Amino acid sequence: MNVYEVGCLKEKLSTNAYPGRGIVLGVSPNGQYAVSAYFIMGRSVNSRNRVFVQEPDGIRTEAFDPSLMKDPHLIIYHPVREAGCGLIVTNGDQTDTIWEYLARGESWEAALRTRMFEDDGPNWTPRISGLQSVDGSYKMSILKAADAEGTACARFFYEYPAISGLGHFIHTYVCDGNPVIPTFQGEPERVALCDDIDELTNTLWENLNPDNKISLFVRYTDRKTGAYTQRILNKHQ
Repeated sequence: MNVYEVGCLKEKLSTNAYPGRGIVLGVSPNGQYAVSAYFIMGRSVNSRNRVFVQEPDGIRTEAFDPSLMKDPHLIIYHPVREAGCGLIVTNGDQTDTIWEYLARGESWEAALRTRMFEDDGPNWTPRISGLQSVDGSYKMSILKAADAEGTACARFFYEYPAISGLGHFIHTYVCDGNPVIPTFQGEPERVALCDDIDELTNTLWENLNPDNKISLFVRYTDRKTGAYTQRILNKHQ
C-alpha cells in the first residue's frame, strides 16, 4: 500500500454519483497558485433549487426560484469568505463562525469546537471546512456524528504544507445511499491539481453527476501577489 499515492479527481467524481458537498485545497504544479474549490450537489427539489452568487468577500448560496424554496435551513449560507490573508471554505454557516473567531484573533479550531454536524438525522451530514493561506498552506476539518443516533460529535482537524501539484479533497458522503447516506471516512484524499484554472473547473464540473450537481466555485490565488482568478458555475444558468 502506497500511503503517498496521489489520486485523480476525474476518477473519484465520475465513479461516485453522490459525494455530496466537496472541498479541494492545494497548490498548482508550477507552484504559482493556491488552489481552492467547492461544489454542492442535491437530491431534493429544495436542495437543487440553488445557485452560487458572488459577494464582495466570497460567495453565498441563493434560491434560483424563490417560490420553490421550502426550508432555507442548512442550504442557504456563505460557503466562501475572505478572512485577512486567508480564505474560508465550508459547507455551511460555520463559515461565519470561523470568520468571527478569526476576526477576534482566536483559532479556527476554537470556532469549530462550538459547532457540530448538521441536524438532519438520520444522515447527520458532516460539516466540512477548509482554511487556506495565501502561501498555499491549508487546514481542513470534518465534524461528524460519533454514533448512528447523533448523540455526540467527533471532530477531526488536519493541517497541510504547500506542496506544488498536491491537493486534498474532502466531501460529506462516501457515496449515495438509501435511506441513510454514509458519511465521509478517513483523512482528506490526496489528489493531483493542474496549473490552469479552466482545466480544473472543467474536470470538476464535467465529472460531477449531471442529475445531482448544482454549483461549483474555483479560485486560483497568486501566492506572491495575492491576486486571484475565479470561476462560478451554476446548473441553473
